[in-house]
Amino acid sequence: MSNVIETRGVHRRMNKAFEIRDLALNVPTGSIYGFLGPNGSGKTTTIHMLMGLLRPSQGSIALLGRPVPGDMPDILARTGFVPERPHVYASLTVGEAIRYHSAFYSTWDVGRAESLRRQFRLDSSQKIGRLSKGETGKLLVLLALAQTPDLLVLDEPTDGLDPVVRRDVLSALLDYVSQRGATVFISSHLVHELERFCSWVGVMDDGRIVAELPMEIFKNGIKRLRVVDGPSAVDDVPFVLLAREAGDGVSAGEIWVVRDWQAPMSQYFEQVGASLREVVDLDLEEGFVELLRTFRAPDA
Repeated sequence: MSNVIETRGVHRRMNKAFEIRDLALNVPTGSIYGFLGPNGSGKTTTIHMLMGLLRPSQGSIALLGRPVPGDMPDILARTGFVPERPHVYASLTVGEAIRYHSAFYSTWDVGRAESLRRQFRLDSSQKIGRLSKGETGKLLVLLALAQTPDLLVLDEPTDGLDPVVRRDVLSALLDYVSQRGATVFISSHLVHELERFCSWVGVMDDGRIVAELPMEIFKNGIKRLRVVDGPSAVDDVPFVLLAREAGDGVSAGEIWVVRDWQAPMSQYFEQVGASLREVVDLDLEEGFVELLRTFRAPDA
């Protein structure tokens, strides 16, 4: 099985103003896949369809090689899910919630659950309704990891958490992945947070996938070029041209924003009689912004 998550032609209309369109995801086995997009782009709706909470009007979804929603019992037994909103009973204590969830999973790891409880400094006797947001977030991650899943699906798991809690949660996730070789699908709008540990990235905006590629290519392959005497028609370029705009002066030429750039591609400009004056590296957030800006352009 090459991909743990695959969607093909998935469509779902949520209201008159928003719909998921032609969704195609490919999450490689063993990857940590960062699902990026601004708030309202459709990330949570997509995750709800992956987890069988919403059904697409058309298209197919498969997790762990099994169809959604047809084989959801088997899929859920092997998938740890941390939703955007807590799904635990506020009237239970931390200890009661751990025991309650353990009853649903034959693969539940009692030792891991207790180790994480201590690591996260969670009091077994504390009522969940009285936990802080950070403590609740740590409890949700504990419950997902203790079932020893093959796949983790995490919807904004660190949103609103302070830096210390965020570090604790991400550290626990990475430790688990390194031990088990699990696949992680984690959504976020915090670009720099995912940059440090994700191996793949998918970018979503307005219900559609803008880009899907290895993180290393995403970080190093998006450039801003300063081009003089560029051709009027752009054909057979060796890179993906995201945007082309006039420079800031007559002699400045044009600014091209490209994806999948490699240094030998500079020869293209010599071949078409243009001059490449400058290649500017973009950090991950700048590249993310350029992708969204180009996607939203009228002629994109």
